[in-house]
Amino acid sequence: MNISPEIRHFLNTPIRIGGRSAPGRLLIAPMAGYTHVAFRELMAHFGGYGLLFTEMCSAKAVPHENPKHSLVFRWRREELPNLVCQLFGADASIMAEAARRVAAEGFFGVDINFGCSVAAVCKRGAGAALLKTPDRAGAMVAAVRKAVSVPVTVKYRTGWADDPGGAAEMARRFEDAGADALTFHPRVAPDRRTRPPRWEYIGRVKEAVGIPVFGNGEVFDAEDVMRMLQTTGCDGVSIGRIALSSPWLPAVWTRGPGAGPPVGNDLYRFCAKRMMDLMRAHFEPVTALRRYKKWALFFAAGFRFGHRFSADIRGAKDIDAICAVIDKFFAGDPERNPRPNMHLFR
Repeated sequence: MNISPEIRHFLNTPIRIGGRSAPGRLLIAPMAGYTHVAFRELMAHFGGYGLLFTEMCSAKAVPHENPKHSLVFRWRREELPNLVCQLFGADASIMAEAARRVAAEGFFGVDINFGCSVAAVCKRGAGAALLKTPDRAGAMVAAVRKAVSVPVTVKYRTGWADDPGGAAEMARRFEDAGADALTFHPRVAPDRRTRPPRWEYIGRVKEAVGIPVFGNGEVFDAEDVMRMLQTTGCDGVSIGRIALSSPWLPAVWTRGPGAGPPVGNDLYRFCAKRMMDLMRAHFEPVTALRRYKKWALFFAAGFRFGHRFSADIRGAKDIDAICAVIDKFFAGDPERNPRPNMHLFR
C-alpha cells in the first residue's frame, strides 16, 4: 500500500518546534546502539525524514566529550541542522550543563530521554525512572529549557502504570516546564514489547497539550503511518526499528510512488555494503564489526530466511568475512517479507 497524497503532503509539511522549523513530520527515533553517525549517514543518502536523533548521550559525559573519540557524541557537520541530541541523566543541573554544550555545537535541539526502561539506566535514576517522580521530571525539563534557546523535546512512555490520564497529565507538566514538542511511546515502562502499544493513548496526550506530539510505537509500513495519523490526530510520526530494516522507506513514503528508490534486492544489497563502508569510515575495526552485527539483525528481518543470514553475519570473524556472507546471500536472490519478521525484529 502507498501513502495517500493527503498524508504524504502532511508528512512533508514543515512543523514549528520552539523557535525552529523541521522540514517534515516523519522523524527517525533515537535508538541506543543504532542511531550512530554511520547509520545516520546511510539515512541521509535517502532522505525523506524531518529530523534525526542521536543515540542516548550521557549528560555526565557530554560537557567534556571529544567527538573525535566518542562513540555516541559524534556527528557530521552537515547533519547538524536536522539533528537532535538525546540526553539522559538523573540530575537536572548536569542535564542543563550538557544541553548547553549541545546547543553550542549547533544541533537543531535537545531531546530529554524519559523513555528508556533498561535496568542499567533506571537504576541510576535516569530514563523512564524519572516518570515515577513527576516533580523531578518536570524540574529537569525546566532546567534544560532555562539553559538553552534551541528547541527542547521530550521522549517518554505511558509511565509505570497503564494510565492514559497520567500520561496526559505528564504531557501538560512537560509543556508547562517549557518543552517544545513531545514524542510519546504508549507502553508502560516495564513492558519490553510484550504487548502492542496503545495508540489510542497518543490521542489523549495530543488533546492535553498545545505543543506538537509525535506518535511512536510499531509503525512498520505505509498503512501504519496513515492509521496512526488518522486515529490519533498526532502532529507527526517517529519511526524506529523499521528505519534500521529499510533505511529508504522515509523517502518512499514522503516522495510517492516512483519517486523514491526502486525497492528490490539490489537496494538491499547496496545498503548492506554501504553500511559496512560507513562503519569502517567512522569506527575502529572492532567497534565497526560489533555495531554492524547489531544492525544486521534488524536488516535481516526483511527477508523470509533472514534468520540464517543474521546467524551467518553474527558468526563472521571480521569485516571481509561479512562481505563474503552478503555476496553469497544476495547471489541467491532472497525472498523478501512484506512485513518484518518479528522473531528477529525484537
